[in-house]
Amino acid sequence: MQKVLVSLPDDLATRMRRMIPTRHRSRIIAKILEVEIARREHALYQCACEVEADSSLNNEMNYWEVTVGDGIEPESW
Repeated sequence: MQKVLVSLPDDLATRMRRMIPTRHRSRIIAKILEVEIARREHALYQCACEVEADSSLNNEMNYWEVTVGDGIEPESW
């Protein structure tokens, strides 16, 4: 378990202290973060799927694949 320092607006911190018992705050905040992170991960996955399905983008990427192995070595300095 790790401790993380976060900043909250004064009014939100006051409301949290008033409504959520001290020993429940970390668990509730962790649940809220888990939901938000899962939502963002899903959105990123959906974006990646759309990129994979974009045939014009895939055609352009295939066009650029010819540069792989073109004999030009990366700088070694």
